[in-house]
Amino acid sequence: MTDEATAADTDDPDEEAWRERLAEMRAEKDAFLADDPQSPVAPERRADFDGLDYFAPDPAYRVEAAVEVHDDPDAVELTVRNGSAERFHAVATLSFAVPNAAGEPVEQTLTALRAQGSAALFLPFRDKTTGQQTYDGGRYMDLHPEGDLAAVDAVTLDFNLAYTPFCAFSEAFACPLPPTDNWLDVAIPAGERDPEL
Repeated sequence: MTDEATAADTDDPDEEAWRERLAEMRAEKDAFLADDPQSPVAPERRADFDGLDYFAPDPAYRVEAAVEVHDDPDAVELTVRNGSAERFHAVATLSFAVPNAAGEPVEQTLTALRAQGSAALFLPFRDKTTGQQTYDGGRYMDLHPEGDLAAVDAVTLDFNLAYTPFCAFSEAFACPLPPTDNWLDVAIPAGERDPEL
């Protein structure tokens, strides 16, 4: 597992607080996977589970994204690993820039999806790490905007929170695959790596 203590020190109190909160969230996730009855890790494997492998925290992958709300959201059917489909609505397009391998900003977009009856935004995505450093079925992010999404111009996307779907741990789970609109053409070396259990 990557040692988070190797992350660069910072004099920025906001960044320091962000790093501390990220470390807490990762510790909570690892504890859940190791001990919780709802963990997707098979019970017989939990004793040997010593935490997920994460990319080192990188504020370059915590970006502001412009929000374009879709007044009449299209229905989107996402293929699920087991061959079925799940229905969502494409409620917004998020536009942002992330660094490429040379450190230059590259403009990207993600379609924000919403399941019926949910207030959260679901952002399944693939990037150039998919199938190499990260799970081959893609990764997820969740956003919980306060109030009416149409009332905000921008949201914060923190790819350091990108997580692996439960189907990577167990075939008992069925996970939607990212739509082609959410296949990014840059590497996002942030968040969870491919779990090595």
